[in-house]
Amino acid sequence: MRQSTFGRLAGYEDTNDAERLSVDPTMRHVVGGRAKTRHAASTSQMGRFETEVLTQPANLDALVELSGKWIDRVRQRKPMSEIILDMDSSVSETCGQQEGSAYNGHFSCTCYHPLFCFNQFGDLERALLRNGNVHSAEDWRSVLEPVVARYRNGEMQRFFRADAAFANPKVYEFLEKEEYLYAIRLPANDVLQREIKPLLTRPVGRPPNRPVVLFASFSYQAGTWNKSRRLVAKVEWHAGELFPRVGFIVTNLRRDEESVVHFYNGRGTAEQWIKEGKNALKWTRLSCHDFVDNHVRLQLFALAYNLGNFLRRLALPEGVKHWSLTTLREKLIKIGAKVVTTARYVTFQMAEVAVPRKLFRAILDRIRRLREPLPASG
Repeated sequence: MRQSTFGRLAGYEDTNDAERLSVDPTMRHVVGGRAKTRHAASTSQMGRFETEVLTQPANLDALVELSGKWIDRVRQRKPMSEIILDMDSSVSETCGQQEGSAYNGHFSCTCYHPLFCFNQFGDLERALLRNGNVHSAEDWRSVLEPVVARYRNGEMQRFFRADAAFANPKVYEFLEKEEYLYAIRLPANDVLQREIKPLLTRPVGRPPNRPVVLFASFSYQAGTWNKSRRLVAKVEWHAGELFPRVGFIVTNLRRDEESVVHFYNGRGTAEQWIKEGKNALKWTRLSCHDFVDNHVRLQLFALAYNLGNFLRRLALPEGVKHWSLTTLREKLIKIGAKVVTTARYVTFQMAEVAVPRKLFRAILDRIRRLREPLPASG
């Protein structure tokens, strides 16, 4: 399990890499046990572990829950006063006759269509692999409900953001029942356009260099809704453009219109975290034939991503907290070292080109403090 997770974090996303990693001194010490003196798991052992052991229903269920359990342990160290959940889907291109693969018209490719839920710190709360041709919000409840349940008893404010794919009355009702404050983009229609008709008239005079931004707020009830809800509209007039850019957000926030839009725009970070997972960890590398095997691989990538994000936000000093996961891997994890073995010690001698000694010592000190016992409550 350690080899599967840490190997992916280090940029070795395929089980074929295990042949080399099994004799790598660092990986052998990460795995621990008899691997320290012999070797870690081979390619065939890793393949059987991921496709035969982890695919068993009980093991797969535990694997899916593991990211949430890790995040809960982090919460014990760093209590939260609020939780902001961002949900979004993505694309994982496929090839050949992979089970569950299908053409997706939105992405214009044959793919899987995974669903992700992040918190405001970039931790991946839960991930689900889905067939390529499903709607972006398909199976939202199976992802969101377990995450919401974990935060149900905490004394904190709870928020949720999502794009227009999740503009569904069942989503609103679920969030309202769970006492979540939400901001979800709503597709435009003629009724909504009429509500803001005065804002759709071009401002008189020469257009300024900066866009003219106007806001409005009103109550609206669609035919499938069980009650009316607040909508916030944003209208932007840009120089050189004939028509305005219009967006609608359905929300139960009591903030002013501009603050609601500002809060909703924060969900763009979720897209950035998905991009990091694709670029740094290659978590779209789902190359097995069986769907369940690829689901296991996605969960292992999720664990590796969370390990990297924990390292970034819990162990990096302020001066380097802005590092991307790619920078983190290339400067701190996947680097060369001289290994000196004696009867009592194994020493890893690393060049200071990537990470100076002072910075490396500060990172180790922060990690060491995370191991200290938690203070007794009460």
